[in-house]
Amino acid sequence: MSSSNETRREFLKKTSAGTMAALACGAPRLASAKVNAPAATADTCILLWMGGGMAAPDTFDPKHYEPFKKGLAAKDIISTFPEIDSVVDEIKLTQGLENIAQVLDRGTLIRSHIQADLGNILHSRHQYHWHTGYIPPQTVAAPHIGAWMAKLLGPRNPAIPAFIDIGQRLEGVGEKEELKAFHTAGFLGSEFGPFVLPYPDQAIESVRPPKGMTPARFKTRFKKYRELVNQTHQDRVSDYQKESMMRSMENAYRLLSSPDRAAFDLTREPKESYDIYNTSRFGQGCLLARRLTEAGARFIEVTTEYVPFVSWDTHENGHTTVAKMKKDIDRPISQLILDLEERGLLDRTLVVLASEFSRDMMIEGVPGSTARDQSRAKADILSEMKQYGLHRHFTGGSSVLMFGGGIGKGKLYGKTADQRPCLAIENPVSISDLHATIFQAMGIAPDTALDVEQRPFYVTEDGKGQPVQDLFA
Repeated sequence: MSSSNETRREFLKKTSAGTMAALACGAPRLASAKVNAPAATADTCILLWMGGGMAAPDTFDPKHYEPFKKGLAAKDIISTFPEIDSVVDEIKLTQGLENIAQVLDRGTLIRSHIQADLGNILHSRHQYHWHTGYIPPQTVAAPHIGAWMAKLLGPRNPAIPAFIDIGQRLEGVGEKEELKAFHTAGFLGSEFGPFVLPYPDQAIESVRPPKGMTPARFKTRFKKYRELVNQTHQDRVSDYQKESMMRSMENAYRLLSSPDRAAFDLTREPKESYDIYNTSRFGQGCLLARRLTEAGARFIEVTTEYVPFVSWDTHENGHTTVAKMKKDIDRPISQLILDLEERGLLDRTLVVLASEFSRDMMIEGVPGSTARDQSRAKADILSEMKQYGLHRHFTGGSSVLMFGGGIGKGKLYGKTADQRPCLAIENPVSISDLHATIFQAMGIAPDTALDVEQRPFYVTEDGKGQPVQDLFA
């Protein structure tokens, strides 16, 4: 058995223990009344998640470019796409992101996001860290940042789930249990967890009553479900967690009965608009996110979906795969920004594009890292196209794009070195500080804490996250 499999198994064992501990937790309560909430600059947050490790030098942070040719030395190349101009003079992107380049005057590009080096640099551990703000394992299941917003801010529209996750399958894909570990509200209770919509074009089916299901029959089933929950794990699930399950069912019934569920129906979108977004499931997800923002969702995550060795997880054929990914994301993201702006929603909607880490062709982790090389196309001298691209996980510097919600316009923040190792060398932004920035925009203090089993649990790790004030307008 490989060391990575052993590490993954240990990760699952410990996170499963945390989940069971969360089910036994009583009602979390505000730990301190002294926390002063900042004035919110956003009402809704949309996270555009580039699952699998988006390579910054091939997307938002262009470096030295060399076109593919046999005999090219890997050390002589950093980017596999040439740079292009954007609407902001000082910001260059890479070829294939021409549409996003034209809306950068509405947002801020961070080039100095850094992640912790967690040893083997497993996607599961880094995605858990990014989405919860905590390095696994934890003694209880840490809530997803969307669950924190659902709990602390509540729904904008009582009929629309406060936390919606679009595009990620949690069944039938590799590492599904690892994905489930952070797609949760943890100790906050299931009512604050994600409403998962793997297929955007089928979202309406998730909010329609089953065929032949009358309101009376639904109530009968709901009563039986309540009895089942009360009978199951009586000694392992707290009364608070049971009631949270009940409230999640009540919320589902409210949605099934509401005319607002029309927001989930992409067939109601005009064809010319739908066609712009219809590049992929991710593109459809961006359209659904716009419609749900209009309907009153609080937090929406749209993902390109993490599946091992697929999409951004480019362990080989990096250049070819990233070229395809750019076609999937470029037009929908730019149109999402334009549509929100046209509808007067962008100023109060925070849009964040991020990934769990970046990639490099030469370096796994950062200098001095003990991370195991995971490239499947390792070569000092390139001899075939599958070796051309960024194949190794790199935590020393990645890119984040932010729009709306009080964030500055047409700004560039942070810098990575132009030569290897391309480490963040100006204004590094950690996960904790990026989360603090997001929470501040949403009106949540980064040192907000809830008492869980007589100890405080903070929205940012130990409450130490510091908002990056220079990112705001």
